[in-house]
Amino acid sequence: MLEHVLNARSVAIIGASKNKTKRGYQAIKTLLADGYEGEIYPVNPKEDFILGLKCYKDITDIPEKVDLALITTPARTIPKILENCGAKGVAGAVIIAGGFRELGEKGRVLEQEMVDAAKANQVRLIGPNTSGMINLKSRMNLVGIQDPPEGSIALLCQSGNMALTLITEATIRKHGGFTYYVGVGNESDIKFHEYLAFFRNDPDTKAILMYVEGMSQGREFLQEAYNTSIEKPIILLKSGRSDKGRKSAGSHTGSLAGMGQVAKAAYERAGIIVIENSDELFPVAETLSSQPPVKNNAIAVLADGGGHATIAADLLTDYGIELADLSEKTKENLKKILPEAASVANPVDVAGGTDADPSIFADCAKILLKDPAVGGLLMVGLFGGYGIRFEKSLAIGEEQAAHRLGAMGRKRSKPIFVHSLYSAYDSHALDLLRHYDIPVHDSLDIACKSMACLCTYGNYLKTYHAKTNFVFNWREKAKPEGKAIIQAAVDEGRHVLLEHEAKQLIKLHGAPTSVGGMAKTADEAVDIARKIDGHVVMKIVSPDILHKSDANGVMLNIGDDSQVKAAFDIIIENARIYNPKADIRGVLVAPMAAKGLEVIIGTKIDEQFGPVIMYGLGGIMVEIMKDVTFWVLPVSPASCKKMIEDTRSSVILSGVRGQKGYDKKTLRKLLGICSELVESYPEIQEMDFNPIILYENGLDVVDARIILKK
Repeated sequence: MLEHVLNARSVAIIGASKNKTKRGYQAIKTLLADGYEGEIYPVNPKEDFILGLKCYKDITDIPEKVDLALITTPARTIPKILENCGAKGVAGAVIIAGGFRELGEKGRVLEQEMVDAAKANQVRLIGPNTSGMINLKSRMNLVGIQDPPEGSIALLCQSGNMALTLITEATIRKHGGFTYYVGVGNESDIKFHEYLAFFRNDPDTKAILMYVEGMSQGREFLQEAYNTSIEKPIILLKSGRSDKGRKSAGSHTGSLAGMGQVAKAAYERAGIIVIENSDELFPVAETLSSQPPVKNNAIAVLADGGGHATIAADLLTDYGIELADLSEKTKENLKKILPEAASVANPVDVAGGTDADPSIFADCAKILLKDPAVGGLLMVGLFGGYGIRFEKSLAIGEEQAAHRLGAMGRKRSKPIFVHSLYSAYDSHALDLLRHYDIPVHDSLDIACKSMACLCTYGNYLKTYHAKTNFVFNWREKAKPEGKAIIQAAVDEGRHVLLEHEAKQLIKLHGAPTSVGGMAKTADEAVDIARKIDGHVVMKIVSPDILHKSDANGVMLNIGDDSQVKAAFDIIIENARIYNPKADIRGVLVAPMAAKGLEVIIGTKIDEQFGPVIMYGLGGIMVEIMKDVTFWVLPVSPASCKKMIEDTRSSVILSGVRGQKGYDKKTLRKLLGICSELVESYPEIQEMDFNPIILYENGLDVVDARIILKK
């Protein structure tokens, strides 16, 4: 429960100081200057009074209840201070100091000591390595930023500079602001998902804005985001997207899983609006906190110039947003108030129709918003600047239009967004729009991006029921035979299933695959091959040789008995040359698969989000094209369909240039089976099915690799 931490009614400043350059002085000064509604207790054994407030030797000396401690002392002092906080019954502490795990092993040990002390004394921690926190509602400013603007956005940030950037931007824009700011820091105790749960239940918070560098409990965060995003939009910028993560020697999946791919897909599935450019972060949050989502992915553009209209149309189309198909009635009503030269198709270009009377903008807006096909309105051009650019008297018409637009916006049925070249000017009309919570921007790109995010959020809300909630039902569909296969490997001390074992396991759950048989001698190989109709493929079976082709341990299109015998001997010899110490169990003999389209499916354990699944073009092309997509498990049938559609090669599955398509239904089923396997057997670390051969009807898992947790 974070109520007594984030809504603290009393704060102790441990490390309070008379030195004006110290945080322990600045915090008290800011709390007093801002009019903090609670009690302030400086703590310093060497002082009697600081800034007119009685100073206490220790937090335990304070006679009244203390909700929160702001600790500004060095890292090494904090574990003992937390013991005293626990004795006093303090609910939480903000740890400013750095010098913990970011400095290496010694710092990690100290951080763990701090966390252990906090847990033992039931004190929740914000930080460490944080710039602090602000509660704008109670004027509890523990950061020292001057006059942060109050509004309806909660800000969670792992960078003090990014927080300052966003707060400064809101101040300069004179619109939008914050309910809370929390510098999450190292996230050593209170996690991101706990803050989400608090803000979800805060009536004053309308949107949650996040800057994330790292996250310790990603799956718990996704589960909470799934619950929160249906009620309040979450806007997130994740830094470090270029990191490729650690490569795994065990599978293609591990080597291809860039952190950015996994995180972005996971966040979007949880309903989070993912932002990739920092200058879009606050505008999008401001928009989503003040405007209703677009319900039908269709926008009307109202412009007073062809250039801006065309650019807006291009940008919206690039974002996948439709330009609403206006009804004939809408067009006729527009023609009645606009000159003959005006374009009443979407985008609507007034063609000088507002030059003498800018209030006509409001007339056009009213007509457009009444059209059922229009989900939202984007005005682009000079609005707010007519009285500046042309004639001062025109400002009156603009102000009238602003009032009317504000009245339309307050119905909160469809969003209104304004791009104006005069956004930075002193324009009363634009100030009125901001007063009515209508966003105004001078960047057409940001205006279109913000409108696109309203569409993205609206699209998510429509399909929320089809999403998975990221919760596993472990072992719910595990089969006794499957458990036995895994247990046999564990009993042998193996962390890799042999290929025939892996195929037997996936076949138990309905995956189409030709298991074949394992031969320990050349004669056994011949016997197995004779029972197979057609040519066979032969592969080395060894827990020490994961990549069989690297060891020249695979031979294809083997026909008669003599070829089978020769292939057996060659494969065994090649394996021994490749790894003289390898535990060679024999040779797998299986039906030779017919030609088809090769795809890959794999799973791995991601450090932040747990089990994830990968799908894409397979065979050697997976390394060359890297046309793959990652999703956090488990997946729903709708997710399986979306995974396939998200790859560039998805068009091939439908058939191109007269070729027949491939069995997407069975492929979707296999993706679901892979999710079921990971959910059924927690021992699985990674799976790698490559290649899977797709046919017009059906498919065949040709090669299967399953790695168990060590």
